[in-house]
Amino acid sequence: MYLNSDSVRDIRDPEHPYSLEQLSVLSEESIIVDEKSGRIQINFTPTVQHCSMATVIGLCLRVKLMQSFPPHFKVDINVSPGSHANEESGAQSFIGVNYGQVADNLPSPESTVHLLLSTTVGKIRLYGADPAILRALAGTRISAVIGTGNGDIPSLAGDPSAASSWVAANVLPFLPSTSISAVSVGNEALSSGDPSIASLLLPAMQNLRSALAASPLAADIKVSSVHSMAVLAQSEPPSAGAFHSDLAPSLHAVLDFLNTTGSPFMINPYPFFAYRSDPRPETLAFCLFQPNIGRFDAGTRITYTNMFDAQIDAIRSALNAAGFPGVDVVVAETGWPYRGDPDEVGTNIENARAFNGNLIAHLRSMAGTPLMPGKSVETYIFALYDEDLKPGPTSERSFGLFRTDLTMTYDAGLTATSAVAPSASPAGRWCVPKEEATDQELQENLDYACGQASVDCRPIQLGGMCYEPNTVRSHAAYAMNQLFQVSGRNTWNCDFRQSAMLTATNPSFNGCVFPGTRS
Repeated sequence: MYLNSDSVRDIRDPEHPYSLEQLSVLSEESIIVDEKSGRIQINFTPTVQHCSMATVIGLCLRVKLMQSFPPHFKVDINVSPGSHANEESGAQSFIGVNYGQVADNLPSPESTVHLLLSTTVGKIRLYGADPAILRALAGTRISAVIGTGNGDIPSLAGDPSAASSWVAANVLPFLPSTSISAVSVGNEALSSGDPSIASLLLPAMQNLRSALAASPLAADIKVSSVHSMAVLAQSEPPSAGAFHSDLAPSLHAVLDFLNTTGSPFMINPYPFFAYRSDPRPETLAFCLFQPNIGRFDAGTRITYTNMFDAQIDAIRSALNAAGFPGVDVVVAETGWPYRGDPDEVGTNIENARAFNGNLIAHLRSMAGTPLMPGKSVETYIFALYDEDLKPGPTSERSFGLFRTDLTMTYDAGLTATSAVAPSASPAGRWCVPKEEATDQELQENLDYACGQASVDCRPIQLGGMCYEPNTVRSHAAYAMNQLFQVSGRNTWNCDFRQSAMLTATNPSFNGCVFPGTRS
């Protein structure tokens, strides 16, 4: 069955005064509705191969269809094969959130799922297998990673029937209505301080995998385990990443299992903790994806411009060194607290917004990491809500992207409306240096922006249309605006440590064109 184009024909292209239908981005043949299975499939064709608005177009389509169809419909939106340099830009399947439940004030599961459907989040990670949440996810586009507790590992390892019972109770009742992508066995079990768990982790994973494979509905569900960065003996520079030798026997067997079953290695990298141990301004900029001089890795001759990529590539190097280059990496947790105790450095809303907002923009750019370019690492941000019953410092209870009344703690660019209509100043859509910005600041901004894979600085190189005037300010203005345009066009994408500002005046001149919403 074909969808009448009236449902989406009035959507306007973000950069042109024409509808998607007029620009041949959409046609009736590219939109298919299967009412029997409750699924809508759209393949859209960007106007140019390197269209920077492909993500926004995909989000506009998703929001429009969510408003037009009953909530049980699943929407699959893809860029037509061969039509765009990045064919995954219309989807957000690589962005997930963690849903912790150590709290007594959480919204209902139905309200939580409704909230998730208003965002660009495509995945959720549970620390258990809450049946109410799994039922509420039924028929939605959101897939779930569920988990067993560390305390479950001994029984799962010692008795295959215990694994079968766990699957029968926590997985099979929800399939196929709810999409379950993986089961995580334990959480940071190898660094839990309980040495008995290390030897039991693999048999627990094997028994769960066998129990899942016994059911055709569950056979494709992956089995993995989440680890902390403490499994690394060395992480700097990234090319020297290596696992602790005392974990080698247990970890090697787990990695062999992951490699054999096509399951990912799940890791919890936190640039926040790296900054906490080295609270210098330059470290903060490196951790927040802000302009910085970078960190040079002599082993690969790569200059890293943010801590997230450096940590992920340290894991990639460790996996390669262990003999498992084919095992994918999934970020099971990462985040930044928006408040903390007086002695907790860097815990404020500005830093949390900068980290999560810039992380999301980085993931959407599809740049990947230097050692894994061209594809974003599947990443679960910690966390959906604060958990008010967690012990420890205030920061432990302050990672929530949303309050429990379902309002945003701050706008990290995850909601469909903020992604479609970035929270830029109403005055303008170009990012330029402030008058008082120094050449040193602008040179750092220039180096940082041009170091990003998603930024094309060829126009400001010798012979390029924007090479003249050959000044730091002119070149920095072009590069800073380029980075702003591809990073989400949110206000924080035009901060550059307070050396930049948004403007309504198009800075283009002669043949040098600055991309912008009105360019």
